Amino acid sequence: MTVTTRVPNTLLAALLAESGWTNGQFAIAVNRAGTEAGLWLSYDDSAACHWLSGTLPRERVRPLLCEVLTRRLRRPVTLAAAGLGPRITSGEEDTDTVARLIDLGSADMDPTRRAALGAIGLYSAALAIPGWADICGRLELLRTSPNVHVGSAEVGAVRAVTGHLSALDDQFGGRAIRPLAASFLVNTIAPYLNADAAPAVRAQMLSAAADHCYLTGYMAMDERAAGLAQNYYLLALRLAGHADDHLTYCTTLRGMSVQAVDLRHTSDALRLADAAASAVPQAGPRMLAFLTGQQAHAAAQAGDRNQALARLREAETAMDRAESQGKTFGSYDPSSLQYHIAQVRYELGDRQASIDALQQADRLRGPAYRRTHVRHLGTLAERKLELGHLEEACTDWNTMLNDYPAVQSGRCDDRFTTMMSLIRPYLRNSHARDLYQRARTVRP
Repeated sequence: MTVTTRVPNTLLAALLAESGWTNGQFAIAVNRAGTEAGLWLSYDDSAACHWLSGTLPRERVRPLLCEVLTRRLRRPVTLAAAGLGPRITSGEEDTDTVARLIDLGSADMDPTRRAALGAIGLYSAALAIPGWADICGRLELLRTSPNVHVGSAEVGAVRAVTGHLSALDDQFGGRAIRPLAASFLVNTIAPYLNADAAPAVRAQMLSAAADHCYLTGYMAMDERAAGLAQNYYLLALRLAGHADDHLTYCTTLRGMSVQAVDLRHTSDALRLADAAASAVPQAGPRMLAFLTGQQAHAAAQAGDRNQALARLREAETAMDRAESQGKTFGSYDPSSLQYHIAQVRYELGDRQASIDALQQADRLRGPAYRRTHVRHLGTLAERKLELGHLEEACTDWNTMLNDYPAVQSGRCDDRFTTMMSLIRPYLRNSHARDLYQRARTVRP
């Protein structure tokens, strides 16, 4: 009779000892990370004992163990380093960018395959970000077909569709529009990338594809599919590098910083914001405001008051110059800068200044940005309630409810859920009670 001896996982044990967690605390952290990734887990200290004794958790759970240790130890912990086997790839090491785009987009556009995205549903603090020099101009990695040819008309079509989807996203939210964006990636953009084209057109198509990947990642972030958003962003970085497109590369890094600061992965947010600002070769005033505004927010969240205020002054000066020139850069405008001012002031403890800036942002924002209007009104009401202004908060929340039903957005859902939680203790107040009853008819 053969007796199988399980080998204790000494690598995992060393990491756990370094973390300072008990077995039970480790298991609870894994359960919480599972919730982020859409997995309902109920591990306890006995499960952690089994892992330490050499029992491997389910394949989908293994990356969660690495992620919670990464966050706790503030350094990347891979599956191999934790004694859990070879890393389950989430695409960051793929060299065939178009194949990865097709694989990710196909799973995303098909509701029956979305479960396959669960393994990359968790935000990863250990995600490797490719440097510009590592990906710039590597067109030889992309296979081409001599049987299909594309020109500037196809590039224009891709950019027009991306712009249209972006406008719809602003109106209706990422959950409503992302399947369309993923489908366009798979069915139109991927074949164009594999088609024959003149070198200049090829670079333009790669750049247009990078923009579309960035937009799709933003939609995933809006739906709270954090890991999926990271993978789209990574594809956008690689495509921008292939296209020698510094602008989209820096914009994507900045978008990744926005995601990190929203999730309160502060060190990541600061690192990515600084990387975006340092990677851009030449920045006009609006681009400079776009980048330094995000640096200010990340620095404020990190508690660096001097750096945050210095960056904020740079952003305000740059926006003044940009407005005097009358040129635009994407959707970053004075209302966007006021939002950054609001976030910086709030992180630094000045709630009233934050409220003032959010109200100014709302006055300046155009009607096309309905999702932003809903989300920021919710934030404004929350901050007014923190100062004890219950009736003013109820007024803002009621205005938010006017547009909320039309927006399919995870981030807007967060504001609605927070509203319902915050208002319950005040139901004896007629304004709060009326708001609560109205909200229950909007979303039972």
